[in-house]
Amino acid sequence: MQSLRMIEDWPVPTAATAVVRAADGALLGENGPQEHPFPLASVTKLLSAYAALVAVEEGVFELDDPAGPEGSTVRHLLAHTSGLAFDEHRTMAAPGTRRLYSNAGFDVLAETLAKASGIPFAQYAAEAVFQPLGMAATYLDTAHRAPAGAGGVSTVADLARFAAELQAPRLLDASTVAAATREVAFPGLSGVLPGFGHCRPNDWGLGFEIRGEKSPHWTGTTSSPGTFGHFGQSGTFLWVDPAAGAACVALTDRDFGPWAAEVWPEFTDAVLDELRGS
Repeated sequence: MQSLRMIEDWPVPTAATAVVRAADGALLGENGPQEHPFPLASVTKLLSAYAALVAVEEGVFELDDPAGPEGSTVRHLLAHTSGLAFDEHRTMAAPGTRRLYSNAGFDVLAETLAKASGIPFAQYAAEAVFQPLGMAATYLDTAHRAPAGAGGVSTVADLARFAAELQAPRLLDASTVAAATREVAFPGLSGVLPGFGHCRPNDWGLGFEIRGEKSPHWTGTTSSPGTFGHFGQSGTFLWVDPAAGAACVALTDRDFGPWAAEVWPEFTDAVLDELRGS
């Protein structure tokens, strides 16, 4: 795909990208070092959420089990509606009333899963998600201050495998993935989308941001409202656009900033335009 060459002009030391087709998980194009390990920052939340959903299907816990502040559940933690602060175990709002993006919430999610399963969260994620998908280079850095929310390390090659899973699930029932990625959890809630400001509403699924009608946004101006995924402050993103029948991964080693807000949407629009043309 010619559009993937655009990363060569990004103001970053290292960048890699790939596009994965929904129909069969085929790699439609790639550019950059596919096996280079990058810190994922908040893209980690996609992996952690998937591990939590595996735990739900395995009966480790249920989405509506209590977890976090009083009145909060596993579902609230996944949807950033537990009321916990961004990086502190401090309650800022009643559960279900505001979309408060929270690394602390994913810490609590990981602690809840570990307690219920008797397995450390990083190990559970590896055994439930990374190993079955062949993501041999992916791991959660337990030395990170928020390993479940922002401590993942991976490669484009591994995340391409994960992107294929999101579009044609093998580890989870398709209805579980659809509920997590296409149904807004606690609809109508507003909140801040980090790096882009206040959104009314700030739609989110279970661990997955849902684009909806947000503007500005880190995906493209032509991305469908059903697009879901996440970006990370380490200069990383993964989106799936069901209308386009494809997913895109891009990893860099420069922290998110104005440069990313400028080039990512242009890149995504070019990728989508090429997909439509093909």
